[in-house]
Amino acid sequence: MNVTIKDVAKRANVAPSTVSRVIADNPRISKETKERVWKAMEELGYYPNAIARSLASKVTNTLGLIMPRSTEEAFSNPFFPEVMRGISVVAHREKYDLLLSTSGNQEEEKEAVINMVKGKRVDGIILLSSRTTDELIPWLRDEKFPFVVIGKPLDAKGVYWVDNDNIGASKLATNYLIKHGHREIAFISGSLEYVVSLDRLDGYKLALEENGIPFKRELVEQDEFSEDGGYRAMMRILEREKPTAVVVTDDVMAFGVIRAAIDKGYRVPEDISIVGFNNIPLSAFANPPLTTIDISTFDLGIKSAELLIARLKQKDVDTDHIIVPVKLVERKSCVAR
Repeated sequence: MNVTIKDVAKRANVAPSTVSRVIADNPRISKETKERVWKAMEELGYYPNAIARSLASKVTNTLGLIMPRSTEEAFSNPFFPEVMRGISVVAHREKYDLLLSTSGNQEEEKEAVINMVKGKRVDGIILLSSRTTDELIPWLRDEKFPFVVIGKPLDAKGVYWVDNDNIGASKLATNYLIKHGHREIAFISGSLEYVVSLDRLDGYKLALEENGIPFKRELVEQDEFSEDGGYRAMMRILEREKPTAVVVTDDVMAFGVIRAAIDKGYRVPEDISIVGFNNIPLSAFANPPLTTIDISTFDLGIKSAELLIARLKQKDVDTDHIIVPVKLVERKSCVAR
């Protein structure tokens, strides 16, 4: 026979309503009583129904994660598994479950978020990207639903977010190449619909300007965040220019950039130096090993989850945003001119 709340109440010598309040973590129930009830549950093998528990307490102890791409695309780039690993560590520590939603376009994303919020399936949401034309952020803000964005929003008013200083990070990468004597420096990024791409383009331009190097539109390309995207972007640049170095805002794209340069008869780094972004584990094993900007992807996940859970627990939060520091990891994909 299934164990019921009445069985637990009898074992703990309390009323069934008290057991229900313990399950809902009612603050009016003493610590001693809670411990006695939980001990009775354990002895009897009683597991509270998660749905019933959430209805009683009006919390689900679940965080929603919104991926900006389909499952296949998202998990082909190590950034997303790594940021989710950071989120998972905090969620496990704080006893939260995760509900992941992937989608092919912004309409599907918004539908998934509306279902999560209106269906009361999650207590808060983490958006894993920030777009220039983002419909989710204003909708969640208007709903006054707790959420955190990984990536600085264009309109950050009333939004909690976690990111790197992407302008500064891109300046760091570009200045590194300039200090190695490069002046014909190309820039390859993902789509400019993402704020991160715009910020890193701005950092690249600022580094050129501060060093008296003219900006050349012919040396700039965008494509999807994939190896093939990097390959296509580099091929387009090489059809019209011959840079001596490239800043690539994603390591996976950088692998495609290296392949394109080799296919065109160039040597890396002897003819073309390359700096990537993200410092994914594979970057150390590329040929040549990739010099890259380490954006501490794991920490982005950690900080975003901590910030959201602090809001859910109504703890005092000193700031509405957190900047995670970056560092340049020097390997073998760059040489001095």
